[in-house]
Amino acid sequence: MDMQRKGNVSENGNVRGSDMLCTLAETEECDFSKLMERPRPLNMERKRSLDERSFNELSTALSPHLSLRNAENSFRLTDPFGYSLSPERRSGYNTPRAENGFETHPMVAEAWEALRRSLVYFRGRPVGTIAALDSSGENLNYDQVFVRDFFPSALAFLMNGESEIVKNFILKTLRLQSWEKKIDRFQLGEGVMPASFKVLHDPVRNNETLIADFGESAIGRVAPVDSGFWWIILLRAYTKSTGDTSLAELSECQKGMRLILSLCLSEGFDTFPTLLCADGCCMIDRRMGVYGYPIEIQALFFMALRCALLLLKQDVEGKEFVERIVKRLHALTYHMRGYFWIDLKQLNDIYRYKTEEYSHTAVNKFNVIPDSLPEWVFDFMPTRGGYFVGNVSPARMDFRWFCLGNCIAILSSLATPEQSTAIMDLIESRWEELVGEMPLKVCYPAIENHEWRIVTGCDPKNTRWSYHNGGSWPVLLWLLTAACIKTGRPLIARRAIELAEARLLKDNWPEYYDGKLGCYIGKQARKFQTWSIAGYLVAKMMLEDPSHIGMQVLWFLSLLVVVEARGVVPVAMANLVALQVVAVKAIGVLEVHIIATIVNELAILRHIVILYIPSFVHRLLMLM
Repeated sequence: MDMQRKGNVSENGNVRGSDMLCTLAETEECDFSKLMERPRPLNMERKRSLDERSFNELSTALSPHLSLRNAENSFRLTDPFGYSLSPERRSGYNTPRAENGFETHPMVAEAWEALRRSLVYFRGRPVGTIAALDSSGENLNYDQVFVRDFFPSALAFLMNGESEIVKNFILKTLRLQSWEKKIDRFQLGEGVMPASFKVLHDPVRNNETLIADFGESAIGRVAPVDSGFWWIILLRAYTKSTGDTSLAELSECQKGMRLILSLCLSEGFDTFPTLLCADGCCMIDRRMGVYGYPIEIQALFFMALRCALLLLKQDVEGKEFVERIVKRLHALTYHMRGYFWIDLKQLNDIYRYKTEEYSHTAVNKFNVIPDSLPEWVFDFMPTRGGYFVGNVSPARMDFRWFCLGNCIAILSSLATPEQSTAIMDLIESRWEELVGEMPLKVCYPAIENHEWRIVTGCDPKNTRWSYHNGGSWPVLLWLLTAACIKTGRPLIARRAIELAEARLLKDNWPEYYDGKLGCYIGKQARKFQTWSIAGYLVAKMMLEDPSHIGMQVLWFLSLLVVVEARGVVPVAMANLVALQVVAVKAIGVLEVHIIATIVNELAILRHIVILYIPSFVHRLLMLM
């Protein structure tokens, strides 16, 4: 489809041009980079890392008779969960040696045993995993099944071919959504998903019931904004992994999605396409100054919208929502890439901002006061690199780095290929600050002293470099690994996994670590935290068996092959060489000599060959 557009691009990478939308019938096939306004490549001095040099050298070494297409055409609005997957493919991690021939780490078996011990059953069927199996202290709500906590567990089970528990979880939480939800005398929106649920056993009557928490029992009594997004994303992951579309097509699931989307897409007083949220509405579930428009929620919102496009039926109600989603994605992408993104040049621009500007020609549109720039950000920002800031609202920019939001931005393609590369450059150049001795800082830097008292209300759990205030969370390992694989930087992920393997099992899988480098087990951290276990397993499986990536939000790091009438066309993705096999339109024939050429060129990269050759060759041969 022809979606050419023209527009002016500002010097800081923000797009300025006329809006253009594809028709609904063409939504799934349209070029997403043309549907949405795309910033120009970042203007940065680049010093390439080992991973990047390897992939770029590979691109120039590829056979010259393989023609290249404009990189813009490689970014398509298709499936954010990859382009190819054999349904119900088992990981091989239940055996001493995985199917791809790699020896598994001894921790893997221990992790699987711990994960299975955390399973929760309802009337004889597994419906989720509890937050933690630590019996050393009071349960509080750690004996409940959290929607966000279960997500990495669900991925692990899907990657291992165990989809029943994921299906059960999706259906049970969907049923809980239909419950009447009241906090005091106020009724919550119909589409709100629970933060968590618990199975209650009645030994007298010999029956079991479910009890859900929609925020009425949470710290601060805040409803979970992210739960609905995680639910939609998981539904798409299940569909992609199993090949079973019947679950998503159920009228109940379609209604559940529409209810969630109705809450997010409703019109009101907002002047921005981002979602306005209260503090404590996501992973950071205590007062930490993330009220407003937190990056975590915006990135999850974007990803959930993309998944919903593929899950909604094209009936009367579905088409209406598809149209609203496409329009919102257009505006949200423009806003996030333009106003949330910061790199060295943009930081310098903000430093020189004029204030009190009025009219449509204003450059400082949010009236950010340059004197509000924190001192640490000037030292933190490297020459090459950048990230999405934590929050943007009138006269306020939260310059803190938040891991989850930036990783999801990469995986969902909210970040452009150039921005994705810049985020990975930042992580690599600021390794001590963001990773340290235990991956990965949930946010950076910590707030302390007077600012801590004002922002957190003197929260004793969120003291500096602890818990959500700069603590290190092992669960984030799977997100980092996924982002590394998508951007062609697997060695960064391997380095982080090796750090985790040195401590996690020995420390009994803590919830989080404290300290500037993450050296200490968190002062209130629970042991045998389920998502710490699952996060490690998912990261390990993704890195050592890239065939799983077709199911994930990732793109398999092998040659990006698009089969068309003219044959095989490798597509360069901006500054990356994504060695990917993606959405194959089965027209034309993949020739054996092309496979041989690709494999020969891969031999140049010994560390990449070790990681990816077995599954890469297998997947290429499957296309013949």
